[in-house]
Parts: sequence; structure tokens; C-alpha cells
Amino acid sequence: MTAGRLVLAATPIGDVEDASLRLRRLLAEADVVAAEDTRRLHALATRMGVRVGGRVVSYHEHNETARAQELLDVVRGGGTVLVVTDAGMPAISDPGFRVVAAAVEAGVPVTAAPGPSAVLTALALSGLPTDRFCFEGFPPRKSGERARAFAELADERRTIVFFEAPHRLAGTLAAMAEAFGADRPAAVCRELTKTYEEVVRLRLGELAAWADAGEVRGEIAVVVGGAPARTRSVGDVVDEVLARADGGERLKDAVAEVAEAAGVGKRELYAAAIARRRG
Repeated sequence: MTAGRLVLAATPIGDVEDASLRLRRLLAEADVVAAEDTRRLHALATRMGVRVGGRVVSYHEHNETARAQELLDVVRGGGTVLVVTDAGMPAISDPGFRVVAAAVEAGVPVTAAPGPSAVLTALALSGLPTDRFCFEGFPPRKSGERARAFAELADERRTIVFFEAPHRLAGTLAAMAEAFGADRPAAVCRELTKTYEEVVRLRLGELAAWADAGEVRGEIAVVVGGAPARTRSVGDVVDEVLARADGGERLKDAVAEVAEAAGVGKRELYAAAIARRRG
């Protein structure tokens, strides 16, 4: 029996010319194509000049759990199942995760045909540090939940990438400015790779005012710079040293580790710890 496989394939996020040769071949050869929106898939294939060769089934957030086993049965039978979403990489804020998790649990082969990603495109164009970043998807819709989520990220040192809907953008940027600080650098990236692509790079407070002043349309990613390093003094960390020493750690060892983590001098911290103990 021919070995089957499950393949997640990235589709263009805007410009159809970003479609890879591998995606074109897989659309023509796969036994089953599981698409987030079957009509959009056929429209994309037409623009690409590709004929979808296999059976097309819907695979979206409302049926992905129920349909996962059906797709894996095709793979077990030796077929190739191709999973695509409306744009970008499946499983990244799009359907795909559940069938991959089921495939891994069942020992079914799964691979990917990489390609366009709104997350990475926005990050690269933002002008913000790219060496370390995290992706948070769509923020919560309810204001209270959104505020709590942003509060948890306020000290995140990595660059943060979010998705957001146009009609919620102004409120989200205002909430970010409140939680992260109005002066935090950020970028709103919209309609990436499309005709009206735009990247607006400002401080969060300025971006919130910009979004509130006019209607922003299109697919949007928001990239926020990481939190600046907080300057800590010897007085801020001496209690931590003493607590570790009281717990059985050698004072010099505790001083060395805490001083390095806090960016303070070891001699000064050691002297402060001795003085605190004597006092």
C-alpha cells in the first residue's frame, strides 16, 4: 500500500504570485483537499490556473474536530490529504491544529508545504526587533478580558504580533497604549502583499489616535515592540538575596545569581546584604 500523508500548505495572503510551485502541484495531485472555504479555494485555483484534482471538502472551525478522523482515514488508506485555509499557513489562527494533533496522536505522517505568513511578513516589515518575538493571535473581544490579557503581556520583552479586525482596531490600540504605555513603538500592517498594502509605524498612543480618526480597512496585523528592560537597584533585590540565603543557599551564590539577573554589582549587593543582616 502506498504511504499516505497529511500536508498543511500555505496559500497566498494577497498576491497570487506568491503561490509556490509545490502548492500548485499538491492542489492538482492530492486525493482530498480540505479547505476552510471551498468557494475561495476554487477561486484561488482559477486565479492560479490550476485544476484541483481531488475531492474538495470543507474544513473550518465549526467542523474541524468532527472531520479530522475522516481525513486521517484517507491518509491511513494511502491517500494524500491537503489542508489549506483562506490565506496563510493552516493552524496559525486558522483551522488545522486539531487535525495535526489527531495525526500526531495516531502516528499518521504529517508534513507542511511552507509559504506566505501574515505573522512573519508583518514582523519583517514593522521595523521592530525580529530576533525574538511571540504571536498572540486575536486579542479577546470583551474589553475586560482584553485589558487583563494585555496586563499579562506588559512586561513581555519580545516583539509581539497580533491580528485584529478593522472595526475593533481603534479600541484595541487604545487598550494597548494604556497597558503597554503610549510611547511603546508599534506598527499597524494592513492588506499585506495586496494593492493597498500599508504599514503605519508610530507610538501606540499615536496609532490609537490615527485609527480613531478614520476608517481602517482590510486584513490587519499589529506589531508591538517589547517592554524595555527595567532598571533595578541593589535595594530592589537585596531582600531576594536574603530570602534565598535563609532558604539554605550560600549567600555568595545567591548574590552572584541575583546580581547577574538584575544587572547590579556583586560587591555592592553583597555589602548591602551583610548590612541588612547586621541591621
